Amino acid sequence: MKTLVHLSDLHFGKTESHLVDAIAAEVRAVDSDLLVVSGDLTQRARKDEFLQARAFLDSLPGPRIVVPGNHDVPLWNVFARAMTPLSRYRRYIEADTDPFYADSEVAVVGINTARSLTIKNGRINVRQLKAATEKFAYMSDDITRIVVTHHPFEGLDLESDDGIVARADLAMDAFSRSGVDIILSGHQHLHRAGSSARRYLIDGYAALLVQAGTAVSSRVRQAANSFNIIRIEHPRISIECRAWQSLQSGFETSASYSFRQGSGGWEPA
Repeated sequence: MKTLVHLSDLHFGKTESHLVDAIAAEVRAVDSDLLVVSGDLTQRARKDEFLQARAFLDSLPGPRIVVPGNHDVPLWNVFARAMTPLSRYRRYIEADTDPFYADSEVAVVGINTARSLTIKNGRINVRQLKAATEKFAYMSDDITRIVVTHHPFEGLDLESDDGIVARADLAMDAFSRSGVDIILSGHQHLHRAGSSARRYLIDGYAALLVQAGTAVSSRVRQAANSFNIIRIEHPRISIECRAWQSLQSGFETSASYSFRQGSGGWEPA
């Protein structure tokens, strides 16, 4: 079994200190094989915010895959936004904005969807899809393939396209040909997990679309601070959402799911 912890939308510069301490303790207790962070490590891409985010990441054990989000691009510095939008992210967090991790059981491709020409929206380009598919190309069928982006592949509901990463249909077609099993994202500050077939009708293919809520930020919307624990034991995957309960001053399981791989892709077990 492989265990992944999935955090998103940390927003250092706008965090709750008690949540930072609590979630760090939770992550250490899980003893995961890989930490995944799907963007928005900072609130306004300031140096001190990146330093706080890096210190937090360094306090957690094991390997990690991190991608930037739209908040990791400077908002007010017009020159930096246009010319060097992720220079601080690369300096303080990770030089590679499209990172890759693989072992004998899982392969994880990070794709940077943050763009300097948009304030909050994101996009995947053809070059990134080609690079991702090449990484997956020669792996055996029993390797679980995972993609990490900041911007999600689902809207706030099935009728809404708001917030969905641009070129999502093109990306899902490429992912289906590569046999991608799970797509992890954030951005909307809510937790969700379900089949890609609800929106993307691709014959014989259904991946798991998993979003994480905001982990430690005070910028909650309609959901509590949360993070995901993903356990992979091919051909089964379980997902547990741990959400902050203010009355108990701790994280508790708020949702759990189990999926298995069938002839048409991933489906509830």
